[in-house]
Amino acid sequence: MALLLDLANIVGGFLLAVALLRLLPRVGDDLGRLAGRAAPIAWVVGVVALVTGGYYLIVHLVSGPRVFHFEVVGIGVGLALLWSRLTGRPTPRDGQSDGATGVRLLLAIFGLIAIVVGVQGLFTPDG
Repeated sequence: MALLLDLANIVGGFLLAVALLRLLPRVGDDLGRLAGRAAPIAWVVGVVALVTGGYYLIVHLVSGPRVFHFEVVGIGVGLALLWSRLTGRPTPRDGQSDGATGVRLLLAIFGLIAIVVGVQGLFTPDG
């Protein structure tokens, strides 16, 4: 279950950070195309991140030892990816403008943080 949370943080973070990753020289176009192919399943990644993050949040609130940043970031990734389905309003990611400004920049930076947290979770013992 912890592996699902970590993978959801990594993949969801990539989907959120694609506005900044497109600006990388040489690989930006390829990453943009990869994100375009993965965009239809973003809601699945959001549901997995939200469910696993919520599960671990409840477990750690009830039986301890403390709330970890992995589940808080997972819940944030899930909410960001499911925003349009939860509220009915389009997400800032769906805008047609190039570059990352405003809310898109904030989501992209949060996506980079989620990628780092997901990779950290892969190497953190579950004990």
